[in-house]
Amino acid sequence: MTNIPETGRTPRVQIRLVVIQILVLSLLGTLGGRLWYLQIREGAQYQKEASGNHVQQVVDPAVRGDILDARGVPLADTEARLVVSASRTDLLKQRDDGKAVLTKLAGVLGVKPEDVIQKVRLCDAKTPQPCWNGSPYQPIPITDEATPKQALQIRERSEDFPGITAEPEAVRHYPGPGKSNTAQVLGYLSPVTDDEIQKAKNTDSPYLRSDMVGRSGLEREYDKELRGKAGVTRYEVDNLGRVIGKAKADPAEPGSNLVTSIDSRVQRVAEYELDKAMKAARQQVDKNTGENYKADSGAVIVMEAKTGRIVAMASAPTYDPNVWVGGISAKDYKSLTGKDSDYPLLNRAIQGQAAPGSTFKVVSTAAAVQAGYVWDGGYPCTSSYSVGGQVFRNFEGENFGPISLGRALEVSCDTVFYGLGDREWKKDGGINPKRGQPRDWFFKTAHQFGLGKETGIDLPNEVTGRVPDRQWKLDYWKANKDAWCKSGKKNGSYVEKIAYENCLEGNKMREGDEINYSIGQGDTLVTPIQEAMIYGAVANGGTEYVPTIGKAIISPDGKSVQEIKPKVQRKLPVSQATLKGMDDAFAGVITRGTAAWKFNGWPQNKIQLHGKTGTAEVYGKQTTGWLATYTKDYSVIMTIAQAGTGSGSSGEAVRNIYSALYGVQGDGSIDKKKALLPEPQKGLPKVRTDGTIAAPKVTGDPGKDAEASQKDNPSNGDSNQPAATASPTTRNRNTRRRPRRDRGRGSRRMPS
Repeated sequence: MTNIPETGRTPRVQIRLVVIQILVLSLLGTLGGRLWYLQIREGAQYQKEASGNHVQQVVDPAVRGDILDARGVPLADTEARLVVSASRTDLLKQRDDGKAVLTKLAGVLGVKPEDVIQKVRLCDAKTPQPCWNGSPYQPIPITDEATPKQALQIRERSEDFPGITAEPEAVRHYPGPGKSNTAQVLGYLSPVTDDEIQKAKNTDSPYLRSDMVGRSGLEREYDKELRGKAGVTRYEVDNLGRVIGKAKADPAEPGSNLVTSIDSRVQRVAEYELDKAMKAARQQVDKNTGENYKADSGAVIVMEAKTGRIVAMASAPTYDPNVWVGGISAKDYKSLTGKDSDYPLLNRAIQGQAAPGSTFKVVSTAAAVQAGYVWDGGYPCTSSYSVGGQVFRNFEGENFGPISLGRALEVSCDTVFYGLGDREWKKDGGINPKRGQPRDWFFKTAHQFGLGKETGIDLPNEVTGRVPDRQWKLDYWKANKDAWCKSGKKNGSYVEKIAYENCLEGNKMREGDEINYSIGQGDTLVTPIQEAMIYGAVANGGTEYVPTIGKAIISPDGKSVQEIKPKVQRKLPVSQATLKGMDDAFAGVITRGTAAWKFNGWPQNKIQLHGKTGTAEVYGKQTTGWLATYTKDYSVIMTIAQAGTGSGSSGEAVRNIYSALYGVQGDGSIDKKKALLPEPQKGLPKVRTDGTIAAPKVTGDPGKDAEASQKDNPSNGDSNQPAATASPTTRNRNTRRRPRRDRGRGSRRMPS
């Protein structure tokens, strides 16, 4: 007899079958529950996402708005060009990542293969320019200068150029009317990055992967207004990618046009005169070094005195902004950013800062009056000023005797300001003032003039300059103390002695510090735009305006005009009586003072011109020249680094700019027909009914035309200052100081 059931299954087998049945039922229950969740509860959401997978977007880039000068002349516009582009996605599908195709393309375009290959690589921390910093899924432009013949070769032999397209596209263009450049003011464009797309995702101005964005200048400052909104057409496609219908279409909206206060003709004259002045300076010998002046950089600004609007702004060295269009080459990028380039991308009008030299005396004079000194007091203008064994000299030992503050400005007498600064230092308690004792009028007044902070001009990356007051000295000492104490030596080289003194008392306001500061030396730094703002305020009666370039934003159809009004920044801390005294003194600088030798024959009785010269020391370099000037309409500031005196390096150029503005001929007569802008531009250019903006043509070269009108000018070409004329503020501060025998109370600070 056996124990096996009639079914033939043992109890163990039956248990196993039951377990298997339970597992199968559990799996079926789980699967059914999941299907219910996906199809019933979340079905609508997944259906929506699935439908999205069958929609493809085609982006129609928006036409970027134009940047126009004050008369409507385009400074930046859009033009149609044949653009050759490469798709990284298609190239990477090939065995060699598309190198053979790109090499073949280089042969058609007549360029080196490596130049083409470099343009399609992606930018990262280890990849230098040129490279692509936009989306890797966006077509990468290789060139926007393809000829019709080259484009036809690529399109007819498309099987030889997979991933390569040649199509007409709208691209940015900087026409340079009248041979003007305006590069640093306009800026340039480059593709949007993934980081920028993510950051702008939830803003009112999101980016698309096809967008080009402003990287500097007005292109960056007004990017949102200029960019417009790209159009997007959504197509329904099947699983094979075939279009089966149009889902939705959003038309592209062109960007608005920006009208600026720049006058392209005056801009060209300013650029031409700055370049010519720098070249002329390089032909002159620096008597202090025995070498020719290097004149390696400079800037000039023409600003409306009563509004703060910028009529012209030039920076040197400069570059052609069109090099960025269609992608920049390795050669061009190196020329803009290499160590030997002198960094032309910098806008030295707002980013260049240097000691202002005697142009700073407008601040020192106001400070002296605020501190209680009488305008017509008899202040000794001696040949030198001695402090604790150190001798601070007036230029070439000049001695004018007791003079007023106005006369001190006119002849730029350093020793008057040395004495005022020294007296205030002593009143403030000297090197160890008591709590609450320092009034610091000279430093306080500089801040009241707007120095040490941005002017607020509508350009990115403006620098602040520097007012070296007590707080700055303390902060600077804390940051550099360890390095000074490590490198300083009591009896070492000049630099080592400076470090030694700064280690011991660099946190204190020393007597020599304030003396140097009173004439715009030491650690003081200003920018050309700050000087333009200050002297413009002196011209208009004491009101500082925020410098502006944008004048109006006009919609593409011309129906909406958003005018950018002038904004008051602050009032100068100067009475009308003091301003009148300054005004007379600055007029005297032109007629009988430090700039008179460059303005012989100027029609002062018809167009009253005012000015202040300045020359500043820069340790280890040649002197930097400044010339700050104004009329009732404009302030014009020019500075050239390593070029000598302010009047010597810039006098002729500044005079020629004014001559072009007002139509002054070389013999001093005035031809109103040749005046470019005898009074500031009022109103906006005419907008036609179709939204286009009427603009006059700029013919010829305004720079050369202005130069030709000055052929009879007795001052042009004269590089030798007459001995009878009061000399410029400084030629080199070393002519004024003798090395000290002991440290005493003076400063051994390196000049800025």
